[in-house]
Amino acid sequence: MTIINWTSILESLLFAAGDEGLTLKQIAEVLEIDELEANDVIEDLRQEYAANENRGIIIVQLAGTYQLATKKENADYLKKLVDSPNTSTLSQAALETLAIIAYKQPITRAEIEEIRGVKSERPLHTLMAKALIKEVGRAEGTGRAILYGTTKEFLDYFGLKSLEELPALPDKVEDEYIQEEADLFFEKFQETINS
Repeated sequence: MTIINWTSILESLLFAAGDEGLTLKQIAEVLEIDELEANDVIEDLRQEYAANENRGIIIVQLAGTYQLATKKENADYLKKLVDSPNTSTLSQAALETLAIIAYKQPITRAEIEEIRGVKSERPLHTLMAKALIKEVGRAEGTGRAILYGTTKEFLDYFGLKSLEELPALPDKVEDEYIQEEADLFFEKFQETINS
């Protein structure tokens, strides 16, 4: 007879859910137990984290969901990671991809690659990892391709209240002018990221 380690499973579920978190109902449904038992499993894991001061993770409840979070005591080190030059800069390819998504969202990878003229899997992965873009749905039709859009973090990062604050694109211009404007845009974009 196999003994089920509910706290291990819950830890994996919360990790996979990330910032979205999981409601008590979702946890109970996935574990196939009632909500009272699910609450006990959450408390067991919460106490396990609290009992071991060497752990850097805690469980928090925010807006009706449970999620994993880092301990406040480690905030200075997390800030160093975020502020590190290696983690804050975006490549030219990532900047191009981000600009295309910002102006054309929701948009598929194939549409992005058609505009850029090159593969965009790696820049998309980078932007997802930095939480600047997210999956916002699926396109209609064969294959139901993933649609990408910007996140709240994108707006926060660039100090925008909404996408309407993005600079307007010119209606019709010469190719040379487009290249100059694109270079200027990406230059300012990179300065914003590095500052």
